[in-house]
Amino acid sequence: MKKKFFGILTFLLLAGIVLAACGNNGSNGNGNNNASGNGGEEKQEKVTGSITAVGSTAMQPLVEEAASQFQAENPGATINVQGGGSGTGLSQVNEGVVDIGNSDVFAEEKEGIDANKLVDHKIAVVGMGPIANKEAGVDNLTKAQLIDIFTGKIKNWKEAGGKDVDIVVINRAEGSGTRATFEKFGLDGAEPVKAQEQDSSGTVVKIVSETPGAISYVAFSYFNDSVVPLKIDGVEPTQENVETNDWKIWAYQHMYTNGEPKGLTKAFIDYMLSDEIQSNLIPELGYIPVTGMKVERDAQGNVTNK
Repeated sequence: MKKKFFGILTFLLLAGIVLAACGNNGSNGNGNNNASGNGGEEKQEKVTGSITAVGSTAMQPLVEEAASQFQAENPGATINVQGGGSGTGLSQVNEGVVDIGNSDVFAEEKEGIDANKLVDHKIAVVGMGPIANKEAGVDNLTKAQLIDIFTGKIKNWKEAGGKDVDIVVINRAEGSGTRATFEKFGLDGAEPVKAQEQDSSGTVVKIVSETPGAISYVAFSYFNDSVVPLKIDGVEPTQENVETNDWKIWAYQHMYTNGEPKGLTKAFIDYMLSDEIQSNLIPELGYIPVTGMKVERDAQGNVTNK
C-alpha cells in the first residue's frame, strides 16, 4: 500500500515539474519574441531625433508631405521643413547650419558654395513653366515672345495675340532656383525686367490669378485652375514632354548634405528614394520620378540620352 502511495506521489511530483518547465519555456519564448522578434524588429526600424531641411519652395510641398508620412511611421522623429529658396538651402547646408539643403539647381551653379564638400541626392525632377492671368487671353507663346515679355519689350498682351491688357511681370526673388532655371532654359539667359519679386510659389500663383495681365512662372506642382499655364512654341508643359526634354524648362530636385548623411538624415533621404515615395507620392504631387527621365542633364546644362 505504501509503495503504491509513494508511486502515485512520485508521479504527481514529476508531472508538476514537467508542467512548470513547459510553462516557463512558453513564457520566456513569448517574451523573447516580443523583444527580438516582430516587436524588436519594428523597434530597430524606428528612428528618432530632429533634423531641418531648408531651401527650394518648388520642392517644399513634396518634402513636407513626405516628412509628414515619415513622422507618422516614426513617431520619435521630427523633420522641420522650411522654404527660403534654393540659394538659402545651399548656403545654409554649406555652412553646416541645417541638415539638408533643398535645391532646384546644382550646387556648382551657385557662387560661394563649396560643391566639393556637399553630397548631391537627386530626389525627383520638376517641370516649370510660365503662367498667366486669365484676362491675358493667350495660352501659347513663341520662345521669342516669352523672352520679349520678360525683358520688357512686349508690354501689352495684344502684341502677343491676346487682349488689350497691360502685362504685369511677377518675378521670383534672387537666389530662387525656380528663377535660375527659368532664366537659363526659358529665357535663354536673358535678364528679366525689374519687377515685383516674390519668394513663395504659392504667393506667385495667388498674385497672378488676382492681377489682370499678370505673368510669372512656377513648378508644375503649383499649376491650378486659377491661372493659365502657357505652351511655348506649341509644346505643352507636361511630364511626358519633360521626360524627353521636348519641354526644356525643368530641373532636378536635389537634397544636399554636408558630407555623407548619417542617422535620421540618411533615413529620411533613403525614404525619399524609396518605392513608396518614388512610385506614389512624387507623381501624385505633380513631380517626376528620376527613373522616368529619358535624358540626363549636368550642371553645365548638357543633355544626353539615357
